[in-house]
This record gives sequence, structure tokens and C-alpha cells, in this order.
Amino acid sequence: QVLLVESGGGMVQAGGSLRLSCAASGRTSGSVDISWFRQAPGKEREFVAGISASGGRTYYADSVKGRFTISRDYAKNTAYLQMTILSLEDTAVYYCAAKYLGVVRTAQYDFWGQGTQVTVSS
Repeated sequence: QVLLVESGGGMVQAGGSLRLSCAASGRTSGSVDISWFRQAPGKEREFVAGISASGGRTYYADSVKGRFTISRDYAKNTAYLQMTILSLEDTAVYYCAAKYLGVVRTAQYDFWGQGTQVTVSS
């Protein structure tokens, strides 16, 4: 079992930056692949970024490539999503998710956090 707790959401003006954190706990939390998803009102949950268990591979949705950076700190057992040049379209609830055996861009993850709201204002 892996427990995920997100933090760092909030309100920011368009063009600004925000960093989300995903604290993982559990016996095997260091060996899971971690991804961020987001869900805006009335829309389906979508893949944002993912990082492999080793940290050697990262994956991004085209809509955030070049603006968002995913990383992880093994000493703190925490993954991060650094978001820059935020736009109104980035407003959503952001979820951290974890699974074994590789990052996938669909929502087929075994463990999910509770979500954190990100609101971008004009």
C-alpha cells in the first residue's frame, strides 16, 4: 500500500508559477512510478506528467511540455510538479498517482492522492 498526499495548490495569476508536492509513504513507496493528473470542471481527468521509479525517465502532456517539470526527491520520498507560465486553462484539481511497472498516460494507477486545487486567475 502506498499513501499519497498532495500539497502546494492555490490561486495564482496567469503567467505565474506554482509547485505541487506529493508525499509518498508506505513500504514500497520508493519503487513506484509517479504521475500527475488533473481534472477541470466538466472535463475528464487527463495525464499531465510522469516520472519513472528510478527517476531516469520523465513524460509530459503536449499541453504542458516546456512549462511544467516533474521531479522526485528520494530522501524526502516526495515528487514535485513545478508549474510555470500558468494559464487559465491550467485551472483544475491536480492529483498525484502511483503504480508499479511503468508510467502510463491513462488513469490506470493503483494509488491516488486526494487532489489539490490550482486556480489561475486573469
